[in-house]
Amino acid sequence: MLSTTAPLSPSARAAALDRLAGEELDVLVIGAGVTGAGAALDAVTRGLRVGLVEARDFAAGTSSRSTKLFHGGLRYLEQLDFALVFEALKERSLALNRISPHLAHPVPFIYPLRRRGLDRLYAGLGIGVYDVMGAGRGVPHHLRHHGRKKTLELFPSASRDALVGSIEFYEGQVDDARHTMMLARTAAQYGAAVATSTRVVGFLREDDRVAGVRVRDLESGRELEVRAKQTINATGVWIAELNEMLGGRAPFTVRASKGVHLVVPRNRINARTGLITRTEKSLLFIVPWGAHWIVGTTDTDWQLDRAHPAASQADIDYLLGHANRLLADPLTRDDVVGVYAGLRPLLAGESDSTSTLSREHAVASPVRGLIMIAGGKYTTYRVMAADAVDAAVRELPQRVPASCTEEVPLVGADGYHGLWNARALLAEQTGLRQPVVEHLLKRYGSLLPELLGVAEGRPELLQPLAGAPDYLQVEIVYAASHEGALHLDDLLARRTRISIETWDRGLSAAPAVAALVAPVLGWSPADVDREVEHYRLRVLAERESQSQPDDLAADAARLGAPDVRLPRP
Repeated sequence: MLSTTAPLSPSARAAALDRLAGEELDVLVIGAGVTGAGAALDAVTRGLRVGLVEARDFAAGTSSRSTKLFHGGLRYLEQLDFALVFEALKERSLALNRISPHLAHPVPFIYPLRRRGLDRLYAGLGIGVYDVMGAGRGVPHHLRHHGRKKTLELFPSASRDALVGSIEFYEGQVDDARHTMMLARTAAQYGAAVATSTRVVGFLREDDRVAGVRVRDLESGRELEVRAKQTINATGVWIAELNEMLGGRAPFTVRASKGVHLVVPRNRINARTGLITRTEKSLLFIVPWGAHWIVGTTDTDWQLDRAHPAASQADIDYLLGHANRLLADPLTRDDVVGVYAGLRPLLAGESDSTSTLSREHAVASPVRGLIMIAGGKYTTYRVMAADAVDAAVRELPQRVPASCTEEVPLVGADGYHGLWNARALLAEQTGLRQPVVEHLLKRYGSLLPELLGVAEGRPELLQPLAGAPDYLQVEIVYAASHEGALHLDDLLARRTRISIETWDRGLSAAPAVAALVAPVLGWSPADVDREVEHYRLRVLAERESQSQPDDLAADAARLGAPDVRLPRP
C-alpha cells in the first residue's frame, strides 16, 4: 500500500498540465471513462511515464450512466459465449474481493418465472450454469429455486398474476462514477499526470506517426502540446470524432446505443432483492440503490448529441410499462425521482439492432503511434485497458513488464475490511451515527480518516448537506479538494448522486454546494452565480427533454442548456 495519497486537487491539476507540456510521455491516454482511467493505471503500474486527459470530467459519459452492476452477462449464455461470461465473472470477483471492495458489493436478485415447467427448466439451466461458473468469484454461491409463495416473501410488491416462481442468485453492484474516479486517482498516486477539462483539439505528427496531441485547457483557454511515444484513444462513442482529426478511416465502427434508467424511492417497491428479467428488446433491471431503486434499461440506436443523450417520454413510458407488468402497485411518472441516459459504445455488426451488436472490445492501430480501443462493457474494463496498453508497449523501445492490475487495489481498498468490522467503534470515536459511518466507508473506504481530517476544526462540515441530507458537507469539500471536481455538475451528478436522488434534481442543494467549494476552487461570487445558474438550466433542459415524445425532440430540448466547460471571459 502506498503510504501517502495523491489528491486530485486544483493545484495537482495545474502541476499535471505543466508536466504534460514539459515532458515526453511513454503513453498518453485520451478519455477518462472507465477504460481510459483503467488504461492509465495499467500503464503507470508497468513503470511508464503516463498522462491522462479528459475533455469533461471523470466518467462524464457512459461510465457514470450504467446499471451500476459488475455482472457476468446472462445474455451471453444464450449466445453460448462461455469465454466472455467466464472472463466477466473473473473480473467481478477481482473488483468485489481485491481491487475495489469499498465501492462494490454483492446484491441478491430474483429472475421471475412466468410460466410453469418450461420457464423453470430453461431459465434454471442458464442461471444454474451462470451460478456454477461464478462460484467463488465475488458473490455467494446461492442459487435457489422458489415457488410463488417464497417469491412474494422476497418481493412482496410483485403481482401474483405475473409470476409462478423465481430463481434467486447474486450479482455485484458498483457506484460506477466513483469507481472510475478512484481508478484515475490511483493512477495519479502511482505517478500519472491526470487532467480533466482538457480537450484534444488536434494531433501532433512526425512523418508517418502520431507523436502526441494538442490540447486546450477548458478552464483557462490555454493550449499546449503533449508529446507521447504512444497515444491511446479510449473515448468510446467519440472515437470516430478523434479519428477524423487525422483524416483517416477508423479500422472499426462504433455505434451508440442509448440506455435509459429511472430512479424511484425505495418505499415504492417493497422487496428484499433486486429483479432481472428479459424484455423483447433488452433486459429489465430493478436494482436496489440506497434509499432508491434503479429501473432500466433501454437499448436503442442513438445518432444525436453524444455529450448529453436525452431520455424521452417514450423511453420513460417503456420502462414504466415493463416494470408495471410485474408490480402489484404500478409506478407512475410522479414516482420518478431521477432519470439518466448513457450511450454504450458498441462495435457495429451486420444487424441494425443495437441489442445484437457485440459487447466485446476491439483494439487497433490506424496509424503508427496511435491505439484505438472500443466496445466491451463496464465489468471487463480492466481486460480492455490491459489489451490497449499491451498494443501500445509493443512499439516502445524498452522492455515493459506485463500488466499487474489484478494485484493493484484502488485507493481506499487496503484496510477497508478492518474498518468495516470496526464501524461501531468508529461511530463512537467520531460521534457520527453508525449508518453515516457505513455510508462513508462504502464511498471512501480506508480514506475515511483523510476525509474526516478535512473537517478538523470545522465541525459544521460533519452536518448533513442542506437540500440533500443523505450526504455530509465535508463530502462536498473533499470532492473539490481531493477528487478532482471542478464544477457543480461534477459534484451533484458524479461525486454524489444528488442530481438523480432528490425530487428537485439538486436545485435546492446547488447554492450550498457552490458556497462550500468556492474557497477550494477559487470561485468569485460571480463564478458561484454562474455555476448555480448553469446547473438550474441543465435541470430545466433535462426535465423538458423527458416530456418530449421522441428522441429528436428530446435532444433539441436537452441542448437548450449551455455547456459549463468553456473558457471563462
